[in-house]
Amino acid sequence: MNRLHTPFTYKGLQLRNRIVMPPMCQYSVDTKDGKPGDWHYVHYASRAVGGAGLVIVEMTDVEPDGRISDYDLGLWSDDHIAPFARIVSAVQAHGAKIGIQIAHAGRKAEDAEVPVAPSAIPVAPGSKTPRPLTTEETRAMAHKFRDAARRAVAAGMDTIELHGAHGYLIHQFHSPALNRREDEYGQDLSLFGVQVIRAVKEVMPPDMPLLLRISAVEYIDGGYDLEHSLAIARKYKEAGVDIFHVSSGGEGPAGKRRPGNYPGYQVPFARAYKEALDVPVIAVGMLDQPALADSVVASGDADLVGVGRGMLSNPYWAVHAIRAAAGKEAAPVPKAYLRGF
Repeated sequence: MNRLHTPFTYKGLQLRNRIVMPPMCQYSVDTKDGKPGDWHYVHYASRAVGGAGLVIVEMTDVEPDGRISDYDLGLWSDDHIAPFARIVSAVQAHGAKIGIQIAHAGRKAEDAEVPVAPSAIPVAPGSKTPRPLTTEETRAMAHKFRDAARRAVAAGMDTIELHGAHGYLIHQFHSPALNRREDEYGQDLSLFGVQVIRAVKEVMPPDMPLLLRISAVEYIDGGYDLEHSLAIARKYKEAGVDIFHVSSGGEGPAGKRRPGNYPGYQVPFARAYKEALDVPVIAVGMLDQPALADSVVASGDADLVGVGRGMLSNPYWAVHAIRAAAGKEAAPVPKAYLRGF
C-alpha cells in the first residue's frame, strides 16, 4: 500500500516520497528583474533538506507583464537560467527533485500598466480592465511558454508545471465566464491551453513528465463546474499533460458557491480527476495534518500531496510528518540535525 513515505516514479521522475512543496509566490525579487536571489536559494534548498520529495518553484512568468507583481520570478530571458540552475543543484544535492511552475497572470497582472486577457473583463470592480489579446498575440504567447520551458530544462529542472488554475491566463482561456471571444479561441475554450502544452512538450525531454495545475471548479457566480473542467482536462491530457495538480477557484471573488476551507476540502476533486482521467494527481488544500496527508495517499485519493502553508511555517514538515505517520525509521534525518530529533 502506498503511504506518505513511499517512493513515487513516473517516467523519468523518481521521488523519495509522496510529499510535494507546491508553488507559492514569495514576492521577493527586490531587483524586479525576475531573477531568483539568496532568499529563493535558501527557501527552496531548506525544504529539500527538510525531506520533501518534490519541490516546485513558485509561479514563474513568461514575460515581464505576465507577473502578478514586479517582485515575482521570470523566465523570459536566457539570463535567468544560471540563477535557477544554482537552486536546482542545491535542491537535488539534498535528495529532492525540483520542478518549476511556468505561467502568465493575464488579467491578474497587478503591476502591468495594461494587463492582457482573453476578454476585457476585470477581476473585480475597480481593478484594471485588461486588453484582449489579438488572435496572433494569443498564438505567439504559446511560443513564450515554450521558450520559458526550454530555459527551465537548461537550468536542470526535473519537471515542469503549467499554471492553468487560480484565474491566471490559461485558466482564463478555458473559463466560459472569462473568455467571450468570437475567434477560434472562443469557439474552442481548450485551444490555447492545448497549444501551450504542445509547445512546451517540444522542448522537454521525452521522459520528463509535464504537470498542469487546474481549478476543478470556479466559485464566482456563473462559474464552471467539475464536469466542464474534466472535459477541458481530457483535451489537456491528450495534448501531453501527464500529472494533474488539482485545486479550485481563484478566478475572482467568490459568489454563492464558496470554498470549503476545512482540512481536505479539495481532496474529492483530486479523486474525481484520478478516476475520470486515469492519471496521477496531486491533492492540495489544508493537508498539513500528517495523518490526513498519509490517508489521502493510502486511500488512493491522490498519488501525491501538496502541503503549502505547513511548509512555510516549518521547513522540516516532511520529516516530521513521515515520522508521525510511519515511524522514525521511515524518515532519515540529516546527520547535522540528529540531535534535534
